[in-house]
Amino acid sequence: MPGTVGRVPTPATPAAEASASDAAGVVTGRSRAATTAGPPQHWDPLVRGAAELILASPVPMALALGDDLLLFYNDAYATLIGDRHPDAAGRPAGEVFADVWGEPGVGDAFERAYRQGESSLEREAVLPYDRQHPDARGQAVFTRGHSPVRDSAGRIVGVLTVTAETSQVTEQLQSLSDVAAALAGTLTLDDVARVSLRYLLTAFDTDRVTFGVDDGAGWRTVRRVRGELLDEADERLPPLWRRSPADSTGPLIVAARSGVAQFVSDGQPLRDIAVDRHDQKVRALAAQPLRTSALRGGLTVGYHAARAWSAAERALLAASAELIGQAAERARRFETQHGTAQLLQRSMLPEHLPDLPRLRIAARYDAGVDGNAAGGDFYDAFLLPSGELGVVLGDVAGHDVQAAARMGQVRAALRALALSDPRPDAVLAGLDRLVGSLGAETGSQELFVTVVFGVVDAQRERLTLASAGHPAPLVRRGGPGGEPVAEYLDVPPGAPLGLGCAPCTTTVRFAPGDTLLLFSDGVVERRRQSLVAGLDSLAAAVAGAASGDPRALCAVATAAVAGATEDDVAVLAVEHALIPSRSASIEVPAEPTAPSRVRHWMTAQLTDWQVPEAVVGAAVLCTSELTTNALLHAGTAARVEIDLSPERLLVSVADSGTRGTVTRARTDTLSSRGRGLGLIEQLSDAWGTDPTVRGSTVWFEILIPTGQRDVPAG
Repeated sequence: MPGTVGRVPTPATPAAEASASDAAGVVTGRSRAATTAGPPQHWDPLVRGAAELILASPVPMALALGDDLLLFYNDAYATLIGDRHPDAAGRPAGEVFADVWGEPGVGDAFERAYRQGESSLEREAVLPYDRQHPDARGQAVFTRGHSPVRDSAGRIVGVLTVTAETSQVTEQLQSLSDVAAALAGTLTLDDVARVSLRYLLTAFDTDRVTFGVDDGAGWRTVRRVRGELLDEADERLPPLWRRSPADSTGPLIVAARSGVAQFVSDGQPLRDIAVDRHDQKVRALAAQPLRTSALRGGLTVGYHAARAWSAAERALLAASAELIGQAAERARRFETQHGTAQLLQRSMLPEHLPDLPRLRIAARYDAGVDGNAAGGDFYDAFLLPSGELGVVLGDVAGHDVQAAARMGQVRAALRALALSDPRPDAVLAGLDRLVGSLGAETGSQELFVTVVFGVVDAQRERLTLASAGHPAPLVRRGGPGGEPVAEYLDVPPGAPLGLGCAPCTTTVRFAPGDTLLLFSDGVVERRRQSLVAGLDSLAAAVAGAASGDPRALCAVATAAVAGATEDDVAVLAVEHALIPSRSASIEVPAEPTAPSRVRHWMTAQLTDWQVPEAVVGAAVLCTSELTTNALLHAGTAARVEIDLSPERLLVSVADSGTRGTVTRARTDTLSSRGRGLGLIEQLSDAWGTDPTVRGSTVWFEILIPTGQRDVPAG
């Protein structure tokens, strides 16, 4: 049966009272002056021992004594109950928690323990105690236990309450669910690395995390550290991978090779492979392999302080590695399939476009949403025997290897026909017969090909075109008031190839300052949007572009219509320059001195061309960042090209890696670190990335100030 608190005439220990915390001091003071329990020194020895244990514990604990369940508690419990402290000390628990006493797990738990001697444990409790506190925890989760407290005679004299917060475990499990959902949407190893590193850093509240996979003869790893400043733009960028040899002794690679997890509680686990102070400061490290049938990899979690790895942490890390490993395996498979399809696609497109003094040419191709498939869009530009320029853009229906192969046949046949007889109507008539023959040969009634072909005569300032079922080309011209205008050319569309096409030619003026834009229907077609709206958006975007430079217009055109497209996108632009531009280029090896060489070469070249000083400074800074980026991410030599016209300076940096051949998302984002991205956006008037057959080209354009457009060219 419950009883009163037994008393013995034992004096208080001065040392114990002197070391008491603020909460403990309030509790002991209240017991002397205002409670029926009396001074602690008169309590039963067992009860007093329990009280001393509570006051010294870092875990939230409280003792409710006597029939009134008078509260005595420690600092941690005082924090837990918020602004109920210090008034709660020495008062009945039913009064202190009057507003929540009737809720399950509160008053009833106290009463069962005190009246019936029943212990209870609530594993996932959301405490209502501090709901009035301005810094309330909200939905923090705790494990809470109530036990009867007995005196020396075995009588129940109170209730011991112990509360342990388990929010971290709950949050980690929730994080595991969230990361599973995030990994489900990843396509590439870059995507998997970004999601995994962000999750590991947050869920384990760690100082350093790494993710790594096998890479043929070696390994590549990527790292994140606590406090690393990454904004939204950085999160979209490709991770900065580091390469390691196959026999590396790094914990991640050792775990990946052996398939056995490693745990270091205290030491210098990264001493032999440390690249900076972040690695050197790690004392505790867990290395977990990624166990998959088609990929070897691993991840690590490190801390700057010694750490005992609990069974729960090891299990959570193993579960995380299982999810990340499955995502990495899917990503590796996707990259392999996609890379093959894209290599086939791009190998059938021209690697280099003609470099002419009065005609500037640029093109862009983006794969559709289904990045695993090869498409049938194609473009080409080539010199004719007469010195004129032949330009073509077409679309073979389908998104498979067969479509890409048909595209290659049509493109090769078109060039052969044009070199023999460049009249656009004659070329398309010949192609119509070829496509019809291919359809009959394969027994396919689904061979659907549209194409527009034109001949640019810069000397006579004219353009002759013919179309076989393709969207009408767009021309950007200088308006009457000086403002550019964009107009669609009146070219009879005709029937697609293979259906008895009888093309008609149209000849229009193509004067200096004009820019021609050929495009595929993927540029303007969107679901639940009319084709007219898409065409209007494209014309408005082209007219409003900062300049008529073909590379800039290709980037503008591919982003002109809002919404995602499931079709391939191909654009070809030709500018009839007012004045011939000046061009120069330099090849730089993959060496640490390359950015410095580029800066010196470019400064000398632009100064010699009398480019305004402000433009030179901005261009050199941006080019240095892009060169560094190309060397870091591609690991290959880079080619820097500059092209100067009276209106603008165009700079491109091309690498021969594979960065641009993985996903469409890659071509929409500059692949530099955050600083480089910010510089390009702030210092240039337009920029973009163009994937090529063997890598990527990143470019930017800076307009020459109107009052300083006397740059000599020739």
